Amino acid sequence: MATANDKSINRRPHTSLPVIAGSSLAGTAVEWYDFFLYGTAAALVFNKLFFPTEDPLVGTMLAFATYAVGFVARPLGAAVLGHFGDVKGRRATLIASLMLMGVSTFLIAFLPTYASIGVAAPLMLVLLRLVQGFALGGEWGGAVLLVSEHGDSTRRAFWSAWPNLGPPLGNLLAAGVLAVLGSTLSEDAFLSWGWRIAFGLSALLVIIGLVLRLYVAETPLFEQSRDTAPAEKKGMPLAAAVRGHWRQILLAAFTRFGENAGFYIFSLFVITYITQILELDRSTGLNAVMIGMVVALVTIPMFAVLADRIGRRPIYIGASAATIVWAFVFFALLDTKNPAAITLAVAVGLLIFAAYSAVIGAFFSELFPTEVRYSGVSLAYNLASVLAGSLAPIIAIALYTRFGTGYAIGAYLAAMGVISLIASLLARETQSVDLAAVGDEATSRTPETPASVIN
Repeated sequence: MATANDKSINRRPHTSLPVIAGSSLAGTAVEWYDFFLYGTAAALVFNKLFFPTEDPLVGTMLAFATYAVGFVARPLGAAVLGHFGDVKGRRATLIASLMLMGVSTFLIAFLPTYASIGVAAPLMLVLLRLVQGFALGGEWGGAVLLVSEHGDSTRRAFWSAWPNLGPPLGNLLAAGVLAVLGSTLSEDAFLSWGWRIAFGLSALLVIIGLVLRLYVAETPLFEQSRDTAPAEKKGMPLAAAVRGHWRQILLAAFTRFGENAGFYIFSLFVITYITQILELDRSTGLNAVMIGMVVALVTIPMFAVLADRIGRRPIYIGASAATIVWAFVFFALLDTKNPAAITLAVAVGLLIFAAYSAVIGAFFSELFPTEVRYSGVSLAYNLASVLAGSLAPIIAIALYTRFGTGYAIGAYLAAMGVISLIASLLARETQSVDLAAVGDEATSRTPETPASVIN
């Protein structure tokens, strides 16, 4: 079996890791801009234009329900696009996912509202949201593999973390565009047509991301695997991944619970909490989120460098413990209604998210063999997104409605952190794994790791 020292595997002529990482980042930023734009609009626009009710919180909950629909479609996207990613290649699949996301988001800009066509409006919104979720289901895994399968183990966490800059960058862009439109337009103008501009901009961003993705080459590890993989894994890589690596899929998914639930509470639900519960101006929430996203953008590479030095598990364990503590501090700071305290709450929350994000790409890649890696990584990532991320805003609203305090939501978030902490303690360290040899028990198992954890 080839090793990571083989130059034909680790390097491609006329390509470089910075270029590949930049291409992956551009694509994920575009897709997450589209995905998070919907989430932000759900808290500010869709609850009024597509789900009008007498109770603002009920309208928001309905809007977040359609937001969750996108998460439900993500495992299907992970299965289908993961299959094509393992059979046809990472690069081609990523181009397809980017086009699907861009077109669906662009069409949202032209949807008529409930006042115009009634119930057909939210139904069309749900349909386009399903396409968004399907596309995103195959995006992250491919973007990470495009980087990790070109590099080596010494700086894999650093380079694999670049696609993870996409979520905070995309969210920053989405919140920033809506903040500018909201501050320059009247409330009536923003609700009438201003929000549509943000969705229309998706077309320009897709073109930029598409050009960059067309420039990079297929990963050398995939090209070798295409010629050498067993026939059963070539035919149905998803089935092979589930059958042979279900423990890794579940363990990886559980490590994301604190990160995923925390991210959507710290960056999305917080806007609802600030505007509808604390009754503060929406700019307070949007500004806090944008500052927090900048913090995440700066610190993700820093944590990734640390992960390449001390390993993945210590970062995971520390971030999970911090989630448990900050879940309660977060709402204590929000309830002060002080803009500085609110900004601190969000910024620290997204700092914790940055620690998680710095290691997810490398850790997930190091769990699966090349021939099923796209399927395994995508399924694990999106399984957590459905079970933790999609439900977080809905559960948060339901908990506040039931108990009337943010601390109930904090207890829920702390529970998600506990799940991640337990999974992190059970996980093996993968820092020195040779991606070309994953699946070979002789090279992938450490002496202290039992076979049941590996296969």
